[in-house]
Amino acid sequence: MTSSNWPGDPVAADPLDKLEPRADVDRALLAALARDGRASYTELAAQVGLSVSAVHQRVRRLEQRGVITGYSARVDPKAVGLPMVAFVSITPIDVAQPDDAPSRLAHLTAIEACHSVAGPDSYMLKVRVASPDALEGLLAEIRAAANVTTRTTVVLSTFYEDRPPV
Repeated sequence: MTSSNWPGDPVAADPLDKLEPRADVDRALLAALARDGRASYTELAAQVGLSVSAVHQRVRRLEQRGVITGYSARVDPKAVGLPMVAFVSITPIDVAQPDDAPSRLAHLTAIEACHSVAGPDSYMLKVRVASPDALEGLLAEIRAAANVTTRTTVVLSTFYEDRPPV
């Protein structure tokens, strides 16, 4: 839905506005948790100007409603031997084949993300590997497992990534 200034026109609703009367506080909590998922309720309360118990209730409600889907550790890929990132566009060799590439590739742990995309390609994969040789091997595995052609772009530098949506 789009919004306009005309009376009676539909207005795009902000999902957080449906959750709480004070969605601005929820946004502030989400932003604080996105910056530091290990922040204590005391720290969060100080940042958003609520009591610790109010923050605890709001965070619990955001979790229950699926706005907060989990907490995780950020691992430095270079520290675990995976310094190379590439984006791999895949296109089926036979357009009549079933569109099941994501399930055919799910076992390949070097694929960090799989996005269905508009345009000449069917999917865009984000992959992370140890070396050019490892990338070459992964591309062969992708082609064989999903019966696709690939087009690869190697990342030279990343300036920002995994920005929180709030």
